[in-house]
Amino acid sequence: MDGTDQAASTIWYLLALVLVGSALVGRQLAWSSLWRMALLWVAIFAALLGLFKFAQGQGYLTGRWAEEGGVAAPVDAPAALPEARAEGQALRIPVAPDGHYWVEGQINGMPARFLIDSGATVTALSEGSARAAGLNYDVGAPGVVMTTANGRIEARRSSIATLAIGPIRASDLPVVVSPAFGDVNVIGMNMLSRLDSWGVQGGEMVLKP
Repeated sequence: MDGTDQAASTIWYLLALVLVGSALVGRQLAWSSLWRMALLWVAIFAALLGLFKFAQGQGYLTGRWAEEGGVAAPVDAPAALPEARAEGQALRIPVAPDGHYWVEGQINGMPARFLIDSGATVTALSEGSARAAGLNYDVGAPGVVMTTANGRIEARRSSIATLAIGPIRASDLPVVVSPAFGDVNVIGMNMLSRLDSWGVQGGEMVLKP
């Protein structure tokens, strides 16, 4: 737990004690009863705080990719992916064996594999994919600090001239690049929000431009 988390926990406990105290002040009860009620309320608040921190640590409250810019802890892509198929202008992506939605695409014409994650605010690229696609970003420039399930990382901002997945195309798409992403590329909400619609139907992710 870092200093920010400790401060937040302290404030939480103080607020809990103030709330409990204010609720008990107006009650004319014996001191033994007051102490029992106070301890019960403190235990309830402690349990709720513990559940909150557990959910936050597991990524349930922030999606797989948390923010400052919204990016997730890296995951490994399955060795083989079920093939996505186009239906008109829509793209249907079956769920992979690991329970996620992966798709083959292209960054500026270079092949790349993507994890589709609606919990990611921004599209993210591995350093290898960014370099292969010829993206420009200054590794020496100040980066953007992002919070993931594995802690804070530093990434660099860039943009993709053309991102293609099946029949779907996006131009001038902002992205972040970091070695902390491993070999994983992620399509986030800044890409999904450009679509006419997206969602899961019958176990498939359906993207409609």
